[in-house]
Amino acid sequence: MTATSAVVLREMRWWDIEPVLELEHELFPEDAWSAGMFWSELAHARGPAATRRYVVAEEAGRLVGYAGLAAAGDLADVQTIAAARDQWGTGLGARLLTELLRAATAFECAEVLLEVRVDNVRAQKLYARFGFEPIGFRRGYYQPGNVDALVMRRLSDPASSVPVDGSADEPVQGETHG
Repeated sequence: MTATSAVVLREMRWWDIEPVLELEHELFPEDAWSAGMFWSELAHARGPAATRRYVVAEEAGRLVGYAGLAAAGDLADVQTIAAARDQWGTGLGARLLTELLRAATAFECAEVLLEVRVDNVRAQKLYARFGFEPIGFRRGYYQPGNVDALVMRRLSDPASSVPVDGSADEPVQGETHG
């Protein structure tokens, strides 16, 4: 396992789409997003009217993770959190989630929603540590595998962007939001 201190988080850029797609297809072979989906998401992550926040994690020039969040009014929706398999158990998922929660705070969102496969217990435990609570199921969400998703929600504390588990990594440098 690699220590996450050598991993740098930064804003996702257009040129990151190809390595993100490679990791996406490795991690989610049946459910991978297309290049067009990422292009569309990044188009909404720029400028003063930005409604998205996407970050990547790099280690020694290699993309090892990525995450994204969409905001609409007072609601934020975690679009994706992914870490290369050799990063599992290193804390990278917590760092990526911390950055998304900071973005939700910057967007002034009162709650954050996410969906996670019902069979991904590791991710469910991570989200619970950050104050997410199960609120229901979405049947057949992950296609074509047709696996159900657990819907989880976290109410935001506008006074603090520090997650429930106490993570306090330095925020990612980049454009401001809101």
